[in-house]
Amino acid sequence: MLIPPFLKKGDTIGITATARKISKEELESAVKTIELKGYKVQFANHLFAIENQFAGSDEQRKNDLQSLIDDINVKAILIARGGYGTMRIIDEINFNALRENPKWIIGYSDVTVLHSALNIQNIASLHATMPINFSKNEEATNSLFKVIAGEKTNYLYNYDTSENKNLFKQGNVKAPIIGGNLSLLYAMQGSKTDIDTKGKILFLEDLDEYLYHIDRMVLSLKRAGKFDNLAGLIIGGMSDMKDNLVPFGHRAEEIISFHLKDKNYPICFDFACGHIDRNLALPFGLTANLNITEQQVLLSY
Repeated sequence: MLIPPFLKKGDTIGITATARKISKEELESAVKTIELKGYKVQFANHLFAIENQFAGSDEQRKNDLQSLIDDINVKAILIARGGYGTMRIIDEINFNALRENPKWIIGYSDVTVLHSALNIQNIASLHATMPINFSKNEEATNSLFKVIAGEKTNYLYNYDTSENKNLFKQGNVKAPIIGGNLSLLYAMQGSKTDIDTKGKILFLEDLDEYLYHIDRMVLSLKRAGKFDNLAGLIIGGMSDMKDNLVPFGHRAEEIISFHLKDKNYPICFDFACGHIDRNLALPFGLTANLNITEQQVLLSY
C-alpha cells in the first residue's frame, strides 16, 4: 500500500467538489481553520460553479479533481462536501500522478467512490469529515488534521450501555481498513471500483435509508461474498433511518447482525464515524488493530 507523506506546516491543501455544489461563503470557516492549522489553501478552478445540484458540469468537476491530483505543489486534497456525483466522473480520473507524488484524498459519503478507486490502486486515503462540516464538531475536525500530520490514531469506547451491545462480537484482529458508505459500495458492485474485501476490516455507515433497503443492500453484499473472508467489521453511524407504514421490524444494526450471525470475526457497532457530527477520521488502506472485548472497542493504527 502506497502511503502519502504526512503534511508539514506551510504545505498546500487543495479543495474541490466532486458532487454537490457549494458556495464560497459555506467554506469561509473551513478555510480559516485550515490556515490556523498552518496550511495554505488552493481552490480548484471551478469549485464554485453550478449546474443544477452539481458543483459544475461533469467535465468541470473531473478537470478540477484531476488538476489537483496532478499539481505537485498540492500535498492533500479535501473534497468540499458529499451529495451525489462522484460516480459520474470516476472512470475519467487518471491516478498515475499519485504514484510519483502521493497525497491524501479526504472525505466521506459520496467520496466512498474515490476511496474505493484509490484502494484498487493500492493508495491509502482518509475517510474523514469535510469542510462543509468542520464547524460541527471540533474533535472530528482535529482527528483529520492529526492523521495528515502523522500523529498516532487510537480510538477507545465503551459499549456496555449501547442498545446494540448484544450484537457485538469479540475478537482481536490486525488488517487494513476499507469501505465507507453502504449505498455507494452496493452501487459499485460489479464495476471497476468494486472493492476486494478479503482479509480486510470493512467499515460501513449510511444515512436516510429505508430499513427494507438496508436489508436489501446488506443481503446483496452478502450474496456477492463481500462478508465471507473479512478480518473484521466496523459499523459506524446508521443515521436517520426511515421505515414504511408497515414496520420492517428491526433496526439497521439488527438487520446487519442477522445476516452475519454465522460469521466468527469481530464485529462492532456505534463507531463514531459517518453521517454524524462526531465523524472521526479513519485512514483507509493502512493496517489497524481492532480489539473488541466484553465492554470496550479499541481501534489503533
